[in-house]
Amino acid sequence: MVRFGLTLPNRGVITGVTTVDEMVRLAQKADAAPVWDSVWVGDSIFAKPRLDAIVLLGALAAKTERVKLGPACMASMPLRHPLLMAYQWASLDFLSGGRTIMVACQGQAGPAGGNFYEEFAAFDIAPETRMRRMEEAIEILRLTSSQENASYEGEYFRFENVTVLPRPVQQPIPIWVTANPPMDKPKMRERALRRVARLGDGWMTTLNTPETFGENLETIRAYAREEGRELGPDFEACLYYNINVNEDREAALADSKRFLDAYYTTDYDRATLEQWVAHGSPEECIEQLRRFIDRGATTITLRLTGADQERQFQRVTEEVLPALV
Repeated sequence: MVRFGLTLPNRGVITGVTTVDEMVRLAQKADAAPVWDSVWVGDSIFAKPRLDAIVLLGALAAKTERVKLGPACMASMPLRHPLLMAYQWASLDFLSGGRTIMVACQGQAGPAGGNFYEEFAAFDIAPETRMRRMEEAIEILRLTSSQENASYEGEYFRFENVTVLPRPVQQPIPIWVTANPPMDKPKMRERALRRVARLGDGWMTTLNTPETFGENLETIRAYAREEGRELGPDFEACLYYNINVNEDREAALADSKRFLDAYYTTDYDRATLEQWVAHGSPEECIEQLRRFIDRGATTITLRLTGADQERQFQRVTEEVLPALV
């Protein structure tokens, strides 16, 4: 059965599309609506400034009771010291009663990456080290959440006999790994998908077609078998997606473009928006979502790409998701 997550636009407190009160209110509404399984927030420090992900998730943990909570995705992972992050995340898991999902990410350069290089320079970290730093962070979070008196020896981080307290409820914590590999770069694609197969309890991806989503998922499963892992039904295949419900399909796309262009300070072309946003009438949105479900998506996170967040939430909750869960 597919699950749906609500992605809150925590950069919106800077761009003006939302407020803290509105995000908390929507999270509570999602918590009360069985069609929603989880609530997510974005992450960045200086590249694309926003309300800090871990701080906001802590607030949401205190205001909700049922939904799972996580970052979509933890783009600053290579910049945060893994032991400090392990402590913060264990505290969040404890506070939430074991409702967290960590999603590992290494960030990205490019037009939607914001001040990517300036951010790494501010932390005096070389961008080319981010992949291995993320991998070590995954290993450290999994190690410290499953063991006491943990020791680790890596390329960038090392420690002996560390116990993180309080202990998280989930031991180890679930960690999904992001991968959005370009299909026309086979070596890069192989490295990214093998990393998911080797390290992930799940996979989060974005900017896929249903066909590339399904093909990448099949490849991850094949690579996992090569690693001696058989990915069972509990392995999560998560699509990070957007939605705008409006019977006027062109208006839905235009509203989404205004939202996403301001959010990422870029100029998205029509083809990207059509691939990235479920848009149109409830029936059209249902069909677009169903195509990914048919190709193996087990979780779809939805960001409401409209100026009226409350109205979009109501329409998605009442007119779209009941047809799919």
